[in-house]
Amino acid sequence: MRGKPAPKRKINPDPKFNRLDLAKLVNKIMERGKKTVAQKIIYDAFDYISEKAKQDPLEVYDSAIRNISPNLEVKGKRIGGANYQVPIVVTGDRKLILAHRWLLEAAKARKGAAMSVRLADELMSAAKGEGNAMKKREDVQRMAEANKAFAHFA
Repeated sequence: MRGKPAPKRKINPDPKFNRLDLAKLVNKIMERGKKTVAQKIIYDAFDYISEKAKQDPLEVYDSAIRNISPNLEVKGKRIGGANYQVPIVVTGDRKLILAHRWLLEAAKARKGAAMSVRLADELMSAAKGEGNAMKKREDVQRMAEANKAFAHFA
């Protein structure tokens, strides 16, 4: 690794709920610097959740993120001319990053509705333990379990 590692930037919490993880989700959704558009997508999704599911949208979001966050993932490692998929434990910040990434990929893959509705549907299904984001997590976990034999290379 050359040079210094990039410094951690401090981001401000989102204005409505004053939460850092939602601000990170806003930044992940944002395209071309349009933060207010990204915030509107999330807040509209939360309004949709509260009217459809009749639940607190923050609780739905928290349970969805808890369900989607992986415990194990695989990382490619080259040893003696062969590439091994080595399972590693996922630490705190990376869990949130992967959960947001998979959630947004699954929401973007859904078609035929506004992004806020697609995001809300994906959050509600992930909170129940179903949906494409949960499928992605289970695939990653299954891959890590299958390659447990190479754990000693970590």
